[in-house]
Amino acid sequence: MTFFKVLRPGRVAPFNRLVWPEPGEWVEADGVDPCRRGIHACRLRHLPHWLGPELWEIELDGELVEEGRKVAARRGRLVRRVEGWDAAAARAYVESCIAEARRRAERSPELAGYLPRPERGAAVAGYIVARLAELQDGVEGYEAERARQGGWLAAELGLG
Repeated sequence: MTFFKVLRPGRVAPFNRLVWPEPGEWVEADGVDPCRRGIHACRLRHLPHWLGPELWEIELDGELVEEGRKVAARRGRLVRRVEGWDAAAARAYVESCIAEARRRAERSPELAGYLPRPERGAAVAGYIVARLAELQDGVEGYEAERARQGGWLAAELGLG
């Protein structure tokens, strides 16, 4: 099973600031409790919620606890960096989100003032267009837009 981890430059975890070792070396936690303890990752379908500068495939081991849009385990190790996720790919992703937001604004002109701005980054752009979809089509619209974003990432980056 493939899981993904989003890190800051230099393999730095965004929340606890752990500097991850080289790929292949295990990191262990003293327990598994999502958002509190454990090695955290996500599935491909939830990747749009977690985008950041570095994207890695990660292997998880031991007890797995899935909660919402994340998975936690006792152990994890980086497998490989997704080299296709770079500044150019992030810009292309943002542009895909802006294009979707524009399509939605054509349907609902009152949403035209809420287009994502490129300088805010990929995670914010994805969130904004998903919320626009939710305003138009309810929770189903939000989930469908996040699925579209995940499909874009999978196709463009050759994932899963």
